[in-house]
Amino acid sequence: MLKPLLFSALLLPAIVSAQTPQAEQQASNPLTTLGDDFQNSIKLLQNRFRIDHEVDEITMVFFREYGSLPVVLVRPDGSKIYQTQADGEDVFWFDTATYDMVSIKKPMPGPWQAVGSIEPDSRVMVISDLSLHAEPLPSVIFSGEILKQTAYLTNGGEPINYTEFRDVVTLSMQFFSTNNPDSNNFGADAQTIATFEDNGQGMDETPLDGTFTGQFNLSVAAGEWIPTFMVSTPMFSREQVDDAVMLYPNPIHISVEQHGGGGGYHKLMIDADREHINMSTLLIDGKVKFPNGDIQNFSITDSSMDIREHLIVNYEYGVYRIKLTAFANTIDGRDVILDVPEFSFLTEEPMIAPVVDEQTADGTNQESSQDVTNEQQPVLPAEAVTTEPEMATSTLILLIVGINLFLLIVGGALIWFVTRDKPVTVTEALSEITPPKTEENSKPGLMMRLKQRFTRNKVNVEDASDTDVKQKKSSAKKDASNKSA
Repeated sequence: MLKPLLFSALLLPAIVSAQTPQAEQQASNPLTTLGDDFQNSIKLLQNRFRIDHEVDEITMVFFREYGSLPVVLVRPDGSKIYQTQADGEDVFWFDTATYDMVSIKKPMPGPWQAVGSIEPDSRVMVISDLSLHAEPLPSVIFSGEILKQTAYLTNGGEPINYTEFRDVVTLSMQFFSTNNPDSNNFGADAQTIATFEDNGQGMDETPLDGTFTGQFNLSVAAGEWIPTFMVSTPMFSREQVDDAVMLYPNPIHISVEQHGGGGGYHKLMIDADREHINMSTLLIDGKVKFPNGDIQNFSITDSSMDIREHLIVNYEYGVYRIKLTAFANTIDGRDVILDVPEFSFLTEEPMIAPVVDEQTADGTNQESSQDVTNEQQPVLPAEAVTTEPEMATSTLILLIVGINLFLLIVGGALIWFVTRDKPVTVTEALSEITPPKTEENSKPGLMMRLKQRFTRNKVNVEDASDTDVKQKKSSAKKDASNKSA
């Protein structure tokens, strides 16, 4: 049970019943409103309340406009309490952008007032006996089970339906291990199982209706656990401890028979603990992730006591992963939703065995059997596969280097031949071959000089032949004259 500490309310005149006597109000509530509707509509008289003389400690929550400064409390004697004066001993103060929570020990009896940007429909909440009322957990629960549980808050035995108050408290549930040496959760740390929300999300049906909903995913180790409900505020926390419960292992079992479906199929088989699960109510919603990354969804909705089966196509070698969500009823008729842990299996490509001829045993047909064996080996050794590419690569590198060196040598020789110092004779010969640019200083070229020399030689030969002819004629004339004489 939660220890009494706080909450009853005011600032709204409607909270105080006109039919209840003043003395009876003070006896039942530590804090009462002051003034009527007219007085509370006056700014200086707003947010007034009275603290009874028998109160030893009071904790109040003031809801104010977003982002406004913390409120200022005015004591009955006129002295003020600011947020900066909280000493952590007699005055505790916690403020956010939307509310102030103040706890005062031995407060001064009498009329108090809160000054600040307090919301018009806000109220001062005095914590008296805050407790969380949650449904008890089922007697049989399983690891991986998904549960929905609702709860509500009370203050002094009355339900709290003030929606702003949900921003002040945090509701959660934790599991603490009993540290039973015979359980799988021996020595396990505390596990936060669920956080209760009133926001209309998840499994919460209606937002801000005062009913908080918790969604449990009991993905913790099986064993004995102590469920503990936690109600926390910035200043204090309260716990409600229930009896220990036994969390059983996940009741769904998965197995596979590789190539069990025939014709290239694996057979997936799904069973459940018959002592806890009614097998005829078991429904399966799952998906298969193939080794190549493809995903196939499937469902099994048979209503029988037999093991559920599903065929998986075997078109890849590698790891297959199966994820299931199971829906069923327990033996006592409770509906359960189970998040089954992932199941996986590995398929490998079969090795092709060599075919041995029957005559090989007698040694009569060894060559043919050796040829068949070589043909049946589809996989080459790793060394043979890697050596060949390495040799080809090295040969290619040497060939490229050799070609580059040859080109460098030939190119260097050509450059040297073109840029070297040339002999004078060659220069002169080239200058003779080049035709003259001007007539004054021009000299006959080599070809012209050769032509001229050839012409002169021809002329000389002709002149020499003419001279010989003349000489012969003159000698003949001389001889003829001598003979006539």
